[in-house]
Order: sequence, then structure tokens, then C-alpha cells
Amino acid sequence: MLRDLLCIPLALHTLADAQVRRRLGNAQINLAFRSPCTNFANSKHNCMPDIRNIAIIAHVDHGKTTLVDKMLYAGNLFRANQQTNDLMLDNNDLERERGITILSKNVSINYKGTKINIIDTPGHSDFGGEVERVLNMADGCILLVDAFEGPMPQTRFVLQKALQIGLKPVVVVNKVDKPNCRPEEVYEMVFDLMCDLDATEEQLDFPVVYGSAKNGWMGEDYNTPTEDITYLLDKIIEVIPAPVHREGTPQLLITSLDYSNYTGRIAVGRVHRGTIAKGMNCTIAHRDGTFEKTKIKEVHTFEGMGRQEAEAVSSGDLCAVIGLENFEIGDTICDFEAPEPLPTIAIDEPTMSMLFTINDSPFFGKEGKFCTSRHINDRLDKELEKDLALRVEKTEGADRWIVSGRGVLHLSVLIETMRREGYELQVGQPQVIYKDIDGERHEPIEELTINVPEEFASKMIDMVTRRKGEMTSMQSLGDRVDIEFDIPSRGIIGLRTNVLTASQGEAIMAHRFKSYQPYKGDITRRQNGSMVALEGGTAFAYAIDHLQDRGKFFISPQDDVYAGQVVGEHVHDKDLVINVTKAKQLTNMRASGADDKARIIPPIVFSLEETLEYIKEDEYVEVTPKSIRMRKVILDHLARKRANRE
Repeated sequence: MLRDLLCIPLALHTLADAQVRRRLGNAQINLAFRSPCTNFANSKHNCMPDIRNIAIIAHVDHGKTTLVDKMLYAGNLFRANQQTNDLMLDNNDLERERGITILSKNVSINYKGTKINIIDTPGHSDFGGEVERVLNMADGCILLVDAFEGPMPQTRFVLQKALQIGLKPVVVVNKVDKPNCRPEEVYEMVFDLMCDLDATEEQLDFPVVYGSAKNGWMGEDYNTPTEDITYLLDKIIEVIPAPVHREGTPQLLITSLDYSNYTGRIAVGRVHRGTIAKGMNCTIAHRDGTFEKTKIKEVHTFEGMGRQEAEAVSSGDLCAVIGLENFEIGDTICDFEAPEPLPTIAIDEPTMSMLFTINDSPFFGKEGKFCTSRHINDRLDKELEKDLALRVEKTEGADRWIVSGRGVLHLSVLIETMRREGYELQVGQPQVIYKDIDGERHEPIEELTINVPEEFASKMIDMVTRRKGEMTSMQSLGDRVDIEFDIPSRGIIGLRTNVLTASQGEAIMAHRFKSYQPYKGDITRRQNGSMVALEGGTAFAYAIDHLQDRGKFFISPQDDVYAGQVVGEHVHDKDLVINVTKAKQLTNMRASGADDKARIIPPIVFSLEETLEYIKEDEYVEVTPKSIRMRKVILDHLARKRANRE
């Protein structure tokens, strides 16, 4: 009788997440039902909830976040206006603007009495540190591919990790409503890709689901749209194995971190064995092999978009542990008396580094709240706690750091996040990390794919081969061409802007780290020199107008500039020092043509990534909450001349 009472489904509490509540507005939040015994998951009740843990793998912009949103709707969690494009998972401003997933998130739905934990993974290989961690929490994966583009390089990167761990895949061919889509060919491409990645016989026996996440349907046949996406949910329950319930002493590998202003740091992971209970004494096995005795205050499970407090969580389920103080990602929460740590998470090494330093320009402190070396040092230490793929090395000076990551995108997202939080800093040119293997210098090589209209193919090949790239394959897709190259990582720096310009914005470019190979030789970077401001002040249209034949400008009239700031690109290969603050001298003499209007060409506006790729070795990017400027490392013109001579 007691067991029956314990197994009565419990109504889900209303969401505690204020941000989600605000974004839903007046949308109706239906109460979903929790799996039986979530709060009473202690093994003595012998009433394990039915669970599926799945990770979603997809290339950037293949519809992953849209699909997860539709799964939340299908689980009766939200009945918001489905016509809106407001995505529930990409709730970070940076993710919304760029249309990419940067941070993995956990949500869960209840479907036919089964709790499905959905783990959203980043699609870009630069966030490999995130990918490694989240896949450790899953038992299966959904491989989502575009019905026209098929599997892309970054899909390959995450799928390879998933297959190595042994996850069972379900393939979803999305966007079958697109013109020129080719679902059957894409299915064959996915099968070939899995064979290339050494998938097992069981993994190759994957089910295929066709549909359109945007239009909210999934089915067996791409020619026959269905009413909803329940076909996919049924396949998940049927194909993805339930987690194995392991009895014994508790083990939980910390794979993610969260933070609350009320409770402090929160450890997130999957219970590998035994039961993690509220108020339990435990031992934290650190990555360095040391052990620390501590106590768990609270345990939360994932429910919908939020979390709900539980008495205990059994093996197989994901949970958040509150009350621990000294822990890192990769540590194991284990038994108090007989601790048995799990293997820590292996992370790919960084391939690119950048110099971070305090802002020492004349505009220091005008726009940011956090400008000192102590502020930046504390912020980088905080980032290290949750980003496994990041490395920070302090240089001899107290205000300089060498920050290493997986690529320019990885590091630029950190810089962009910091500037939005109110930090001011300067960063140097991205540098590739070389390795000495058998006495020979090796460098990171990337696999580059460019999808472009046929008429631009020869331009792309010429551009990449100039940067020491080697073409490995070329495939025609109707009126477009897929070209694959092996190219040094340093050759990709600054390539995207040139590719988009040469293809009139038509090219789709993607790349992933492949391996370290012998040094390929020198690559010619930006040919043109910089136009550098001679003195500080306000830029005038009169001065810019008379200098426009010297190059392209990055500033507009009335912008404030300082001596040493890079204000434009010179037409020749040498730097040119110019005075953009020169005003028109007023006299009482009139002359023919003296009052012609200044015709100013609009300035070039760079994004943060483009500035990082554009600058030369003797230049910095100055990043503040409101501005991104380029400048010379040595601001004074004469001091710069002396340094160049020496």
C-alpha cells in the first residue's frame, strides 16, 4: 500500500526560473506530471523511474534548438505561441545574435510516463570542451542533419566523440520542406560518415526520422507530413537504451557547473552508481588524486526548463548537487568511507593562443566598470572553473596573460562575454600553438569545407592554396560545389572575410581540427599596411575627405581618436601616419571650388572576430563595453619608428 502511494505521479511545481517566466509572458504553463518516485528514488523503495538520457548533435543552423523547443511543447510542458521564433534554449544574448549554441543546457520532458533528459550540445568544434562533458551524461544521441547540406565538418566532430563513447544514434533528417532538398542522398551520406568513423554494427543499425522541426512534424516518410513530432519521441523510447541501474556506493562525475547567488556553486552531473541523497556525507575525489570530506546540502533533478528539489537521485538520472565548496569539473562525488573515483574527462588540447592585457590606451576607463589587472585576473580564473578547454598562463608582467583555446571563435566568445559584463581589455593577434615532435616543428591542421556556387569555385581554390591549403575532394551539388581542404590553422585566420567578399556573400565555410602535421611554410598575411592617427582629437570630414585616396577608413567624422589608433587600411603595404583631426582653416578669402562638400565613403565596420583576424603582430584590439578599436602596441609615432629600426 505504501509503495503504491509513493508511486503516485506528483505535479510539477511552477517554474522557479524568472528569466524563462519573463520570456514566456502570458503563455499558459501546463503542469506536467513527473515520473513516479523521482523524490523517492532510494533503492529501498525499488521503484526506479523510466529514464532516457539523449544528447542532440547537429551542425550550426541545422535546427537543433528549434527541435528541442518542439519537444518541450510535445511533452505538454509549454503551450506558448508556436508561431514565435523565440527559442527557449538559446537564452544567452550572444547565442541569439549569432544563431549558435555555445553553452550546453539540460532540460527534461515527460512523455508516456518516461522522463526524457535532453542535453543540447554546441555544434562548433571550438567548443570541444563543452562537447566532451555533455556526451558523458548521455546514453544515446539524436544526429540532426539538414536535408540539403547533409553532415558537415562540425557534425562529424561531435558524432565521432559520441560513437567513441558508445552512444546509440537516432538520425533525424530535418528541413525536408526546403526546395532542392535530397533526403535519400543525405541518408546515404550519414551512413558513409558513420562507416568512416568506425561505428559498430549496432550503431550502424540506426532508425531514420524525416521531418521539419520548424513546422513541428516528424515521420517515417518525408513525402507524408504528420500532425506532430510524437513519432520521434516514440523512436527515442524504443531505440535509446535506458540507463543501467547500478547498485553500490555512490559515484557522480561532475561534468558541468552552475551558479546561484543564494547557494553559490552547483555541481551538475549524472549519477553513475548508487544513490546521491540530500544531507549525505560524501568524499570529493579531485582530478589531482586528492580526497576531501564534505556534505551535500540539497539535490535537485531537472524538470522541464527548471530544477526541482529531490530527497535522493538514483543511478542513471541527471542531477544538480548544492552545498559543495571546493570542486572542479572532472571531480567525482563518491562514498564517505570508501571513495572510488571515476576516470576524469579527457579534453582536446588548445590549438590557438592570444595575449590579454589591461587597457592602457588614452581612453582607458571611459566606458568599462572593470579595468584593472585584478578584475581581469579574477574573471579569467572564474572562466577556468567552467571551461575545460581554456588555459591561462600569467606572464612576467602582472597585467598580461596568455589565454589559449580551441580557436578564434572560442576565444572571441569569451572576449565578447567579458565586454558585455563591463570589462575593458586589449588582446593581441591570435597565435597558433606549435608542437615539437621528434625534433621537428608541427602545427595544427584543420579540415576546411567551403560550399559555394560553381562560378566562384576557382577563386576559392586559389585563395586557400595560397594559404598552404591542399584540396582533398570536390563534389558537385546541383549549381553549388562542396570543396574540402586540409589547411594550417593559421591559414584560416582572416580567411572567412576574404571568402565571403570573393563569393559575394554566397559561401558557407566550416572547419574542424584534424591533427598536428609538419610545418607547411610561411603564409603571407594581410598585404596592406595600416593608416595610423598621428594625434588625438575629433576626426573631421574635411581631413578624411582629403585622405580617401590613400585607403579605406574604419572611422566616421566626429569620432574621437587617439595618437597610434589604426583608423584605416593603406592602399600600399607600408603603414602610413595621417592626421584625421585637421580642421578647415577659416579665412575671409573666397576661392573657386573651395566650398565643395566633403563626400565621405562609409567606413568599414568590423565584428570582433574580424578585427582579431585583421590585426598585425604589432597591433592590439582594444575592447570596451561600447567600442572595438584597433591600435598600435607602441602609440607614439617616433618611439614606434625607433623600435622598428632596432
